Amino acid sequence: MKSTRIVLAIFTALCCASAIAQTATPASDAMPGMNMEQHAPKPTDVSSTAAFQAADQKMMSGMSGVEYTGDADRDFVAHMIPHHQGAVEMAKVELKYGKDAKLRKLAKDVIAAQNKEIAFMKQWLEQHPPKH
Repeated sequence: MKSTRIVLAIFTALCCASAIAQTATPASDAMPGMNMEQHAPKPTDVSSTAAFQAADQKMMSGMSGVEYTGDADRDFVAHMIPHHQGAVEMAKVELKYGKDAKLRKLAKDVIAAQNKEIAFMKQWLEQHPPKH
């Protein structure tokens, strides 16, 4: 019992230290002449970042908005449709902002493949109405 309390105390201390470290603001005067903000990674294209974030949010919202039915097939398809649509949206962001020719080709391929799969899944849902 005593060893369990010691382990819990150590675990609690480590968790607290981790939380403090994650929320602590770095001191700008920790090293004279060093501005910590200059070393934080910054996105090179905030427009593409905003577009990716919007696509991510739309996908997650679409997936979380689908209720589970207990029918594995319907649940799989219903949740995969917004997931695949998210892939299409992200590929469109790559086409709009991306520069790499191979990635742009991949994005075009993703759009074609995902749209084909989305059409199949929607058709499957229509052909397999929910069981009541």
